[in-house]
Amino acid sequence: MTQLHLHLLSDSTGETLENIAKAALAQYDDVETIRHFWPMVRSETHLERILQEISQNPGLVLFTLVNLQTRRTLETRCRALGLPAVAPLDTVTDALSGMLGQQAKARPGRQHMLDAAYFARVDAIQFTIAHDDGIASEDWEEADIVLAGVSRSSKTPTAIYLANRGFKTANIPIVIEVPPPEALYSLKHPLVVGLTTSVDRLVQVRRNRLLSLNQAPETSYVDHDAVTRELTYARRMFADNGWPVIDVTRRSIEETAAAVIALVNDRRAGG
Repeated sequence: MTQLHLHLLSDSTGETLENIAKAALAQYDDVETIRHFWPMVRSETHLERILQEISQNPGLVLFTLVNLQTRRTLETRCRALGLPAVAPLDTVTDALSGMLGQQAKARPGRQHMLDAAYFARVDAIQFTIAHDDGIASEDWEEADIVLAGVSRSSKTPTAIYLANRGFKTANIPIVIEVPPPEALYSLKHPLVVGLTTSVDRLVQVRRNRLLSLNQAPETSYVDHDAVTRELTYARRMFADNGWPVIDVTRRSIEETAAAVIALVNDRRAGG
């Protein structure tokens, strides 16, 4: 197991930098990462305290600092320590400057300014939380997306992820014994998407869920034949209503959400 000290310095919240680091580290196995997170770095005094920590725990330094003097100090001191200091957004910013014929605005946290998109995302998150698991079906027409699927087919986490992308998302469990509200079949604005998965995978997920709740692991909830009937029922419903279907068996939440967004974009482009 390789151990890596990773220092993340940002003059804003550091959210962008964290996502970049997470995506890059996912490409490597057997790495124990010790993260040192330094947001809101906007003074030489603050930077000096961080540099002392870096010298005591040498490793990779990633930064998003727009103040020229601050970043020069960081780069100079890291060179003296023999440590790499990387500004991952520089390549993209330089390319944009070349294409647009203008210099980037050196404003810390500019990408996090409260704009219309931000408030739309907050609204989407609030809507999605209030319309989880079949709640408030009378409001579904206001949704952008309605996810339908049997229990434990990743409806809720996918809906939350989509909400963070600005999509108002409701979700409803498909249960043989409890038909969905009639409102589901007459929706005009939202795109209804069916989520399905393999029987074996669903049984495994449900069994793990029962174990985590200290409940009996052998019930109809995890019975192979019963689960098969559930999935068949749901797939027939999706087909009868012409709803697009996404198989989540081998997809992460992010991949499922990306597939849903692609469906939304295709629908908008076609209509």
